[in-house]
Amino acid sequence: MAQKMTDEEWRAFVSDGTRTGKLSTVRADGSPHVAPIWFLLDGDDMVFNTGKDTVKGRNLARDGRVALCVDDDRPPFDFVVLQGRARISEDLDELRHWAARIGARYMGEERAEEFGARNGVPGELLVRVTVDKVLAQKSVAD
Repeated sequence: MAQKMTDEEWRAFVSDGTRTGKLSTVRADGSPHVAPIWFLLDGDDMVFNTGKDTVKGRNLARDGRVALCVDDDRPPFDFVVLQGRARISEDLDELRHWAARIGARYMGEERAEEFGARNGVPGELLVRVTVDKVLAQKSVAD
């Protein structure tokens, strides 16, 4: 039987290794848009970057509501869904810092600065989402 994860458990789960998130944003017509993202937790915020002119970037600028799903698709199956409202920054120093930290998580520390330089540029957005709601289940198939 599925069990609710504790705060400590879900934070460890979404931060483990290179798990990507599936981010849902709201299109102009109200329909959902889902895209995979690299992200980090920073306290009660999830942090990621995206291009200003991407579907995600345009959606977030118009309507900051988001949901992020992170899952383990192997038995016994675990998942976490985080919901909140995005805040966008174009501050290049902050963007470069977080792009490097995110790059380190997914590509290794040795490539962190490369990703900071690549993604910490004009036209990119730093997105910070304060998590308002968490649905976190472990051992769904047990």
